[in-house]
This record gives sequence, structure tokens and C-alpha cells, in this order.
Amino acid sequence: MSGRFTEEVLAARRRLTRGLDTSVRPRSAEEGGCGVVGYAATVPLAGRYLQEPARRMHNRGNGKGGGVAAAGFSPDQLGIDDKTLKNAYLLQVALLDDTAEDDVEKEAIRPRLDILHKVRVEPAMDYRDLGLDQRPPNVIRYVVQAAELELRRFAREHRLTRAPTRVAEDELIFQNTFRLNQRFYASLGDKRAFVLSHGRDLMIFKIVGYAEQVVAYYGLDDLGARVWIAHQRFPTRGRVWHPAGSHPFSGMNEALVHNGDLANYHSVTEYLRQHHVVPQFLTDTEVAVLLFDLWHRIYGYPTEALIEALAPTTDLDFERLDPERQRTYRALSAMHINGSPDGPWFFIIAASDPDRDRYRLLGITDTAMLRPQVFALQRGPESIGLVASEKQAIDNTLAVLSAGDSRFRPVADRYWSARGGSYTDGGAFTFDLIPGDEGYELRCSDKFGRPVEAPTGDLPEGFFAAAPVNGEAVIGPLRRPGDGGDAEADGGDAEADGGDAEGDGGDAEGDGGDAEAGFAAVRSALPGWTAAEVRWVVKEVEGLAAGGDAGRDLALGVLTRLNDRRFDCGDLRRAVVLELVRAAICRLLDRVPGLDAPAESTWRRVDRDSKETLRAPVDGETTLVICAAGFPPEGDHCDARLAVRAHELGWRRFVVYGLTGQRFTGCGFGASTGGVRMDVYGSPGDYLGSGLDGMRLHVHASGQDQLAQIIQRGELVVHGDVGQAFGYGGKGGDIFVLGSAGGRPLINAVGRPRVVINGTCLDYLAESFMAGDPHAGGGFVILNSVAFDDAGEVRPLQTPYPGSNLFSLASGGALYVRDPARHLVDAQLNGGVFAEVEPRDWALIEPTLRRNEELFGIAVDRDLLTVDGERLPPDQVYRKVVPRQPPDLARQTVPDCAQGTGD
Repeated sequence: MSGRFTEEVLAARRRLTRGLDTSVRPRSAEEGGCGVVGYAATVPLAGRYLQEPARRMHNRGNGKGGGVAAAGFSPDQLGIDDKTLKNAYLLQVALLDDTAEDDVEKEAIRPRLDILHKVRVEPAMDYRDLGLDQRPPNVIRYVVQAAELELRRFAREHRLTRAPTRVAEDELIFQNTFRLNQRFYASLGDKRAFVLSHGRDLMIFKIVGYAEQVVAYYGLDDLGARVWIAHQRFPTRGRVWHPAGSHPFSGMNEALVHNGDLANYHSVTEYLRQHHVVPQFLTDTEVAVLLFDLWHRIYGYPTEALIEALAPTTDLDFERLDPERQRTYRALSAMHINGSPDGPWFFIIAASDPDRDRYRLLGITDTAMLRPQVFALQRGPESIGLVASEKQAIDNTLAVLSAGDSRFRPVADRYWSARGGSYTDGGAFTFDLIPGDEGYELRCSDKFGRPVEAPTGDLPEGFFAAAPVNGEAVIGPLRRPGDGGDAEADGGDAEADGGDAEGDGGDAEGDGGDAEAGFAAVRSALPGWTAAEVRWVVKEVEGLAAGGDAGRDLALGVLTRLNDRRFDCGDLRRAVVLELVRAAICRLLDRVPGLDAPAESTWRRVDRDSKETLRAPVDGETTLVICAAGFPPEGDHCDARLAVRAHELGWRRFVVYGLTGQRFTGCGFGASTGGVRMDVYGSPGDYLGSGLDGMRLHVHASGQDQLAQIIQRGELVVHGDVGQAFGYGGKGGDIFVLGSAGGRPLINAVGRPRVVINGTCLDYLAESFMAGDPHAGGGFVILNSVAFDDAGEVRPLQTPYPGSNLFSLASGGALYVRDPARHLVDAQLNGGVFAEVEPRDWALIEPTLRRNEELFGIAVDRDLLTVDGERLPPDQVYRKVVPRQPPDLARQTVPDCAQGTGD
């Protein structure tokens, strides 16, 4: 709608709601978190691909509410033709009382609507076999259009005769649903029926249970759709243990799920009431989608204005907008500020636009950024855009999808997170499916309509070509390792150093000699290789493991570096190389002998099926390999608990792989674990490394949320990004992050943490940091603000820190930011002040940066201190931020109880 008929529609709503009790109901449940996931693809995808990512987010729900929505169907699967699918409405009615079907149809459907098709969605299985306590409602799908005479009467009565027919019919359908819900649900003590959805080419299903149970129960496994979203509910508001209170909720041709809680639910509901919009399910998600429908369909706002109305830009971000946008945004704020949802929240919206044959997936985050979200994009023979609460949910989606459909791959071309209200991208992203000459095209854009592209590079062809000569030149020397090839001979006893995080030598990255040389050789030659050559070389490296423990250490060392480091992939996409390397790592570790195998090896392996064979190490055994695949994500029987039991039995070196979102990895090992080393592969979940007390924990992937909470001592290395609130309450330890952090890292950290983030942070970095004087045993954070380009070269970020809350309310410690162009301004410091970088500051942080160089290849002199080709002194490159406080407090040392020992 263009907005020309806004007043007429609102007047019609006034008559619709006249006489109803529109008072705002009291809060009925406390704030909670939820799990959300969605994707849009250029081809219809079966509902079964939604099950694994939903299952892996059970900790974000409680089994009391799950739902899915889909858009962009194949008409033959619904028993209708293409024209009907495009023009008619899919009215899905949930029957809570099976005897209500005739009454619903007689009183609330046939008087105003023509039924073109009707089908009862038959359950695919008994609900008790799914472990459900409550039988899901029976669902009747009506394919309807407004009755011609009724549509004319409606348009005439509400002064919509000059409006496009679609405007009047949409509103008639919307109001008919309101009446149906009011008659059979909202006004009754006994709930008999309610409308799940009523849009065109869009459907919603939901139950009291989990999202994947929705797919299984209603038999959606093979139902194809171009856009899918799912939600695992944790109670927030409304009838939280009722299918009608579960997400998604529908406006008209969109379905919305959200993670979080509208803090101003009452005021938003009052705002809607003033526009004659009355929520019927008392749930903040319903309120959110009603706002979306009001501003999108009734007011006719374009996408950018709609997002701005939902998540207004504030503070420094607003000041950095161009003047025209500032004027527009001020007008939107003046009109709608009382209706804008206050966080924490994150919305995912699936929408259909059949009149233009388009479909959309939209993710919007609030400006407080208290709820996590990750976006991803993959391009290939077919393309897909994804968004979820957790990166592991995206990885699990791609894993099951690529296993069932060769047009997709297990690694996305690009992953990123959004900063709500950002002046750079707006903190919201759309994936639009646009009809093209050869099917649908996927276009990704930010709030401002600017395109978001995946890294360039070719996709593999001819993967199974013969062994290449170029690859043989690289592999030959690796087959004849030198004296340094034995990864166990170089340094020793992993327990001999008494807690030195760098002293044990034997780890999954090899011994640093032949493995580093092998990696260097592959890296140097790879830009000239085809995908077939890369595949052959990777398999040959993998084959080195047949040479025993030394060969396995060497092979894993080379493959791990290929996985972790950034380098030029030539004409290939990095995601393709990662796919090959990660598959080889899994195969290599799969072949490690089990605990009860009669093999001579210092490495032993355990998985879910053999966990009962867990025992203490014998005969010089050093390394326990744990295959996490198939383990539950948490609880007494998870892989993290198995690792703790193994440590209690005497194991000190661990390799954990096959992670698919399992949580608490590396937790619970207890104090004084300075001789323990753990390497992690796969897609780990939340809380990894929390409570670390001396262990070396290397994550050969991106991390999730809440990593390294209350870390005491040790070394945590993340070869990727980290999510929300990592290092919360940390008291010590050395943390190195190759990429960027989400919101609120290092909140309330005390003691002596030493942290390097090589990228940047969404906002609220080191909020309430309380780490004393870094020159007297306190802690510090280094923000290098660099990234790698597609050729593997280190490049400075556009801005060193995009947020408005840097070192907010800190009372101790120091922050060192690489900012040679002096982009940072005082307005970004909320409680901090800039201070001079002195020689003693460089003496303090240089050893940490040198260790960072060893880990990630980010050279101190070449990449960090060199600016525009000139090597500069540290005080011209880095800026120091300290708390704004009296000088005597600035000299305060850290209490002994907070410092820890043996760090």
C-alpha cells in the first residue's frame, strides 16, 4: 500500500474494535531468551532441513512453545494451481476443540469468504511418540478469497472503493481473522479455535513443544518452501504454555519470530490501541508483528523507514548520518517514538509478495544489542542467506543441507553480526528473492539498501582429477620429515612447566617445525592451483597420518594451519578450501584408534558409542581425542562432562572435534590445570572455556556467546570471531581473538586479564572493567582493529571502533586501540579518557602482541606498526584509554586475591 488509504483503513479498524475491552493486560511472565533461525534460498528447500538447527537450540527454549513459518511454496504440493497460490489466501485455522470446525466455518469463514480449497493437515505421527505432553491442535487449511459481493460492500462501507482491490481485500481478510479470533478464542474462557496465519503463499504452524517437533508432527519434512523460519520459545509474555502463544505470529503476508522481551510492552500496546489495533494473544511477538503490519501495509513505509521506526538510530550513530537521513529519522521518531519497541529484542521476519513474485527474509536487531544474532551468505549453483541466534545453528543448517543437496556447501562464504542502529549498515539485513531469467536471484542488502556480497572466487569443478605435478612438488618433502617431525620430542612433558601456557609443545598444531614449513609450502603454491589440486594435496597431507603418531602430528599441524590462517586462495573461494581441509581433519581424527583397540599409539579416541570404554591413560598414552558428534549439547551425558571425567582419570591433552553446538567445552576441569591442553574443531556452542583456570584452550573456529566467563588463568585462543558477552567477570588469563567480538565483551572483568581482539567489537567493550593498574599487576585489552582481505593480507578496518560506549564506566585497567588516523573521539568514551602511550605501555603490551603474532601471523612490525608503508613508533599508532578517576585511584594496584598465581 502506498499509504494513500491509511486513514480509511484506520477508520475501519475503529469500527471493528468499538466496544471491546482494549485495556493493557498485566505482565504474566518474566523475561526470557529464545532460539531463532531462518533462511531464504533460490530454490524450495524441504522442511526437514530446519530440524537440526532447531534441535541444537533447545537451551534457548523449554519445550513449551515452538513454531515454524514458510513462504514460497510449490502449488502442486498444496493441491492448487499457480494462479490460485498467487492470488488466494492460505487461511490456517487451529482447532483446539475439534467440534468447533463447523461453527468456525459457518460463522467466521463462509459469510465473507469463498472457499476454493480445503484440506485437513493430517498428523504424520502420534504426538506421544514425539514426547509431547499435549496433543497439538488439528489444522484446517482453507484456500480462500473474499466473496465478490462482500468485498464490494466492505470497500463501499469503508470508503475504499478507489483503493486497489488488493488493499481492500487484504484488510477484509485481516478483519475477518480478528473477528474469528475474538469469537472463538479471545472472548472465551474455553478456547475453541484461532487463526495461525492468513497470508498469501505463507503458512505458520506452532505447538506446545519444540520447533523440530512441529515439522515432524505435521509432516512438513518434504514440504518445499523458499523461506523458512523457526522459533524455540522460552517464556516471555502471554499464554506461554499454549499453542496460540507460541511464535511465529502473522501480520498479513509476513511471519515474525523474536528473541527477547519488549521492555515497553505496555506502551507499545497502548500505541497500537490508539491506532485501533487490539492484540488478542497478549504476547509481545504478536505486538511486534502488528507494529510491522501497521507501518508496512497501512502506512506504506519503505524498508529503511520501517526498520528505523522499529529501531531508532541514536547518539553518535545519528550524528554520523547524512543530513537528509537525519531529517527523515527525526520525523519518524517524532511520529512513532512511543511505539518503537524497547530492547532487548531481535526479529526475524519471513515475508511473501506474490503480486511481484518476491520473497524476503529480514533480520533486525535492537540498538541495545542484548540478544545475539549471526547472518551468513553462500553463493553457488543456488544461493542461500541465513540468520540465527547462534552461528552453530547456521553451520548445522548448512551441514544437513549440503549432505542432502549437492548444490549447497557446508561452509558459508561470509558470516557477520549486526550492530543495531549502526550508521554503517543500520544493524538490519534483508535477503530478497527476485525472479530472474533463470529462476530466482538472491540479493542481500543492509538497512540502507546497499548490497552485501560474498567473497569472490570460483567454485570447484573436476574435483576428482588426477594427481597434479604442482601438488607433488609440495607434498614430496612432507613425506620425508626431518628430525623435527616428531611432535612429541620437542618439548616435552605437558605437566613439567607448572602452568606455563606456552611450555608443553605437543599440541594439535604440530611441533612448529615441519608443520609450519609444510603449511608455508602449501600456502605459497595454492594461489595457482585448481580445486582438484587442492583436494589432492589435502588428501595427501591427511595420508601422512598413516606414519604413526609423528605423522599424525605433522598432518594435523599442517591441516590446522590451513584451517586457521588467512591466505590467498587464488581463484578459489576460501570456503571451498575450508570445506576440504575440515573434512580431512575429521577423517584423520576418525581413524585414531579407540580406547580398547589393540593398536600402538599414544593417541586414543572415544565417541558417543564408546564412551563407556573411558579409562585412565596407560603405556605412555598422551592424547585423548573426543568425537563430539551425537552427544547432547549439555547435561550429565554431554561430551563436556566426558572430558571432565577423562581429566579426573589422568588425561592432560585433548582434541575435541565434530562439535555441532555442544556447550561448556573446556569447563569444569577445576583449579591448577596449567598442564592441560585442549584443541577444539567444529562449531562449538556457548560458555566454552568459562571458569578456565590454567588450561590452554585453542578453538580452531569461531566462538559463540558467553565464552571465557569468570576465566581465572590460562590461555584461550579463538581462530575466528566470538559472540556476545565473552570474558564476563574474567579475573585473569591470556585471551587472543583473531576476529571481532559481539557486544559487551569483558564486562565486569577484574584482576589481570590480558586480551587481544584483532578485529573490533560491536559496542560496550570492557564495560565496567575493574582490572586495577596494568603496570602494577592489573589487566588490559588490546583492540587492533584489523582484518584480512580476500588475499590474506592484513588491512585496517574502516573505523577502529563503531560504537558509542568504549570502556564504559570502567574503574580500572587500560585499553589500547590501534588508531593511527585518530578516528576515535571523546564522545565514544563513556567514563574513560585518552591518555598518552608511554614507553612503559609498549613494554607492557609488546610481549602479548608478539604472542599474537605467533598465533595468527599478524606481524607486529609489518602489519601493526606500519601505516601507509611507513613504520611508526607505537605512540603514533596506538591510543590508550583509561578510566576517568582521581590520580590516587589510577595508581591503585590489584588486590592479591584478584590476581591469581602462575598465570
